Amino acid sequence: MSKQPHKNSLEIVVDNSALGKSNVDNADSNVIDDHRIEAINLSDSDYFENRELSYLKFNLRVLSQARNKNHPLLERLIFLLIFSSNLDEFYEIRVSGLKKQLDFGRQRPGPDSKYPEQVLQVIHEQVREALQEQYRILNEDLLPSLAHENIRFLHRHEWSGELLAWTKSHFYDEILPVVSPLGLDPAHPFPRLVNKSLNFILSLEGKDAFGRDSGLAIVPAPRSLPRLIKVPKDIIADGDNFIFLSSIIHAYVGEFFPGMTVKECHQFRVTRNSDLEMSNVEVEDVASALQGELHTRRFGAATKLEVGKDCPAALSKFLLERFNLTSTELFPLDGPVNLQRLTALLDMVDRPDLRFPKFSPGAPKSLQEGNCIFSAVDKEDQLLLHPFQSFIPIIDWVRQAAKDPTVLSIKQTLYRTNESSELVEALVEAARNGKEVTVVIELRARFDEKENITFASILQEAGAVVVYGVMGYKTHAKMLLFVRRVANQLKLYAHLGTGNYHRKNSLQYTDYSLLTADKILCADVHKVFQQITGMGKKIHPKLLIHSPFNLRKSLVKMIEAETEMAQKGKPARIVAKINALTDPTIIKKLYVASRAGVRIDLIVRGTCCLKPGIAGVSDNIRVISIVGRFLEHSRVFFFLNNVYQVYCSSADWMERNLSNRIEVCFPILKKKLANRIMNEIEVYLNDQGQSWELQADGEYIEQRSELDVHEDVQVRLLKQLAQV
Repeated sequence: MSKQPHKNSLEIVVDNSALGKSNVDNADSNVIDDHRIEAINLSDSDYFENRELSYLKFNLRVLSQARNKNHPLLERLIFLLIFSSNLDEFYEIRVSGLKKQLDFGRQRPGPDSKYPEQVLQVIHEQVREALQEQYRILNEDLLPSLAHENIRFLHRHEWSGELLAWTKSHFYDEILPVVSPLGLDPAHPFPRLVNKSLNFILSLEGKDAFGRDSGLAIVPAPRSLPRLIKVPKDIIADGDNFIFLSSIIHAYVGEFFPGMTVKECHQFRVTRNSDLEMSNVEVEDVASALQGELHTRRFGAATKLEVGKDCPAALSKFLLERFNLTSTELFPLDGPVNLQRLTALLDMVDRPDLRFPKFSPGAPKSLQEGNCIFSAVDKEDQLLLHPFQSFIPIIDWVRQAAKDPTVLSIKQTLYRTNESSELVEALVEAARNGKEVTVVIELRARFDEKENITFASILQEAGAVVVYGVMGYKTHAKMLLFVRRVANQLKLYAHLGTGNYHRKNSLQYTDYSLLTADKILCADVHKVFQQITGMGKKIHPKLLIHSPFNLRKSLVKMIEAETEMAQKGKPARIVAKINALTDPTIIKKLYVASRAGVRIDLIVRGTCCLKPGIAGVSDNIRVISIVGRFLEHSRVFFFLNNVYQVYCSSADWMERNLSNRIEVCFPILKKKLANRIMNEIEVYLNDQGQSWELQADGEYIEQRSELDVHEDVQVRLLKQLAQV
């Protein structure tokens, strides 16, 4: 039985008379003397969870959703595939970073005192177990359940009659002309195989037409070929039937080597380092330099080798040697090695009964289609919580601005946006209509670099001013600013968000959007844009807090202020909803606050290096993780005794966000909106439908009501804010 979540609601007091005062960074700088309450070393490694291992625990919570019978069947499959995608990126970025430390002999322990070599060993052990569980879920649960729903994946032993003839015909017509088999000999060395591509290694017997008998060959499966092939209804009329590309290649692989005997054929896939590295030195054109780096991503150093479970040790060893990997980095799989490509299934079956129920995001009447967004924001600040509420009003706002003759200028940051971006189209229209359009595009948004380069080119051709942020600092802030002439005066309007300007993501990620015409807040946004696009000394916004300049320092001071109030015997409370918590400085300050008696509730979706519930250190800290239908992405900070109690931000409490990125943290100035946010946060804190509570030993325990009928937080918010 898990301990009960906090039930009392949060009292929000926003002092509107304080509007215009400087934020906490410019306030009284009295600092709490931590030594007054520290009798222990808060830097002790026992008080810190390892970052990489904490992330793996998050991904295991994702995998657990594939077992959750409360989710529709195809949604469970999606969770299984998200686990694969997350794991790939983890090896492409985080594991590759640890391996580089080993290669360069520059091992550095983290706050948990673990060295990369130790962490890698644990990672490989845990991932091996997790992959076994993933394929067990697939083979013993999901595939039989899908077959029961007439969605079948037909293995080779099930082919007969017409189906057998059809697969052979499909091979000759669609596969054989596209595939280029590669024999291995001195004239044909081991090929450079693309990151995460499907390949086969073959053991051959006999000599070819040239007398070669090396005995080994590689068959790469071109990415142009679909990994999942649907059997036509005239072959099998009943249900939806599929065959893996790997099965067809395996069945007829001998046709690539006529006159020779295929003794062994096994699929494999290598995952490579995909982290782009651009030195600030001698880079004159970021876009050109990045385009060059994108090609190398496909052929980075190997980090993981996956093979079919029946692949002989000799062939596995051969592959490990070619990829310069060790046996600990080999993962035999009981099924397709490129499991993520199963996502194609979702577009190939029409089974809404096996998906989450559809919904239409809600919107306030003042922001619905046809209404003037400027007029709505003139009346009062507007707050939206995506995906429960629509992202369309933000797109409509840019569209209206593009046509509005009173709008003189539009400035926007773009970190990620969707493939055929309506926002980019609206910005292009605005530029062609003579507006001054300035767009800060972060070209280094991981795995979206190519699309962002394309968008930058489109905007430049339309006459927009495009800048790529600041070298060395990713522009992660989510800001949109309009300058409008109203009654012969210039008036500023701003959108500030916790998530990306990406309509598709807005249907999958939870994020807050603030639409405001507050003079001081909008002026601050304008200052930050000037700082990014121009050059000059450090700026001092009055309401915005921004990194890399003062966000960490401001957070520390707000935590210290709560600590001081608790020491005086007064109520003190901190609540934060973030994606990750890894910054050692922030963690230690939270420990100090906890020891002083500050009640701290943290909703940390993913990586959390803080350990709650340690006697004498973090007794007053509770950490939960919400994993469900939507990716929890919003960042909200609450400090009971601060002038502005509720903040939203684009930043997590991580070293990179606080030190190496351009981020913004903005106060919610209106009491009504602040109360609304904290009421919604309270629903998260009380959830027993899709939450996991972090224990002092680093393990997570799923929170469930005794009757197991508790409505999870995302369902409650859907009913409250959306049209379901």
